[in-house]
Amino acid sequence: MKAIAYQHTLPIDHADALQDITLPDPVATGRDLLVEIKAISVNPVDTKIRQNVAPEAGQWKVLGWDAAGVVRAVGPEVAHFKVGDRVWYAGDLTRAGTNAELHLVDERIVGHMPATLDFAQAAALPLTAITAWEMLFDRLQLVPGKQATGQQLLIIGASGGVGSIMTQLARRLTGVTVIGTASRPETQAWVRELGAHHVVDHSRPLAAEVARLGPITHVVSLNQTDAHFAQIVELIAPQGRFGLIDDPAALDVRALKRKSLSLHWEFMYTRSMFGTADMIAQHQLLEEIAALVDAGLLRSTVGDHFGRINATNLKRAHAKLESNTARGKIVLEGF
Repeated sequence: MKAIAYQHTLPIDHADALQDITLPDPVATGRDLLVEIKAISVNPVDTKIRQNVAPEAGQWKVLGWDAAGVVRAVGPEVAHFKVGDRVWYAGDLTRAGTNAELHLVDERIVGHMPATLDFAQAAALPLTAITAWEMLFDRLQLVPGKQATGQQLLIIGASGGVGSIMTQLARRLTGVTVIGTASRPETQAWVRELGAHHVVDHSRPLAAEVARLGPITHVVSLNQTDAHFAQIVELIAPQGRFGLIDDPAALDVRALKRKSLSLHWEFMYTRSMFGTADMIAQHQLLEEIAALVDAGLLRSTVGDHFGRINATNLKRAHAKLESNTARGKIVLEGF
């Protein structure tokens, strides 16, 4: 099978940062599906791993976790899928990635693809939708339902991949007031289009930007948390909930004590990485999100389509993400 991989951690502009290679076809066993990859999207985790995780000497590391494709074979213990099913998922960090023509994935973290989306549109959603859903409902414990709650949710970095779907989920499924941050006119327009009640500029002091909007009970920081942390502590209401997904170099959580703030770190790979007893929750979650998409309540968050799945186009996608200028998700389609 064709694949894109690397052997050394290198800057993305290096010729060997990502390479087109050929690998043996994998075989489905146990609860695994063998999926023919039709489309993928690229996430910040791809760039972080490429920069920091080298394979064993002489081995190739295949990146990529978001994918949409068709089931070509199933392991003997598979219960929820059959050959020919169109599926979407965000994969497992402990296994080879989706930047390949064929991919093995445990059925417990796979969903049936929305019928109303094509493969590229579908590939944009799984990782970010799982992350956003788990953050909102598992970590911050927001309650689904459109009743007014008086709660206000600030999403810092609302125009990116996770922010684009989190804004929709919070607006469509809860009664909270959704405030998104974006710094450029085009990204601010994007966040409004996705349903935010208010949009503020995170390049300015956030506490002053949101002061007119009243108490902020929940804050999610999706990037540059270390740069925004002091402002978050200042603006969030006492006994508020604060969640993040990025990896700040340092975070002095003692600053949260005075207001009795709770801290929630979301990592959507925890269930697959540790094989948790509730691992199948991600299958169920993706099934529910697919239903919401097909009902017209959620939309795909494709920002850019970079063409075929190959090393050249993947390098472009990694470079775009590393520049912190991406809007929505970058997708690639076909080999």
